[in-house]
Amino acid sequence: MLEAALKQALDHLKKEFTSLQVGRANTALVEDLEVESYGSMMPLKSVANISCPDPKTIKIEPWDKSVLGEIEKAVQQANIGINPQNMGEHLYLPIPPMTEERRMQLVKLVHELAEKAKISVRNARHDAINHLDADELSEDQMRDAKNDIQEAVDKANQEIDQISKNKETEVKTV
Repeated sequence: MLEAALKQALDHLKKEFTSLQVGRANTALVEDLEVESYGSMMPLKSVANISCPDPKTIKIEPWDKSVLGEIEKAVQQANIGINPQNMGEHLYLPIPPMTEERRMQLVKLVHELAEKAKISVRNARHDAINHLDADELSEDQMRDAKNDIQEAVDKANQEIDQISKNKETEVKTV
């Protein structure tokens, strides 16, 4: 149970980091945007082909050309700082170069996301300790179990620190 919660916190952090716009084209930036298609909301990746023809451009090519306008509207409303270019049959999303101010904002966001992941890890530790049954375990077994939980938490926190440090370096790289 604890391992699953820790893995989930790390996976969520990695997913959040891939969706950050750091000056390079990345399909993860737009693939989960909700687009209205045939009367229902669907993720962009299920209504269009998304690719990166070069490091500074994302290309969105809908399978049904009639949803191109809805895709364009969804990208504009997503507030990701990219203005789509409608080419008739597909959209180009030119990734603008990042300013120093934007880099600093992203570094702050990286730290916030890392702290949220650490909070999730602490909550998982708290839940795991609460699930230990003091009636069934001896004092030594209880201490050992708590030490094992703390070791897993420390390892997860180290991984969070490493992931966020790598992302921070990526963000600061011009």
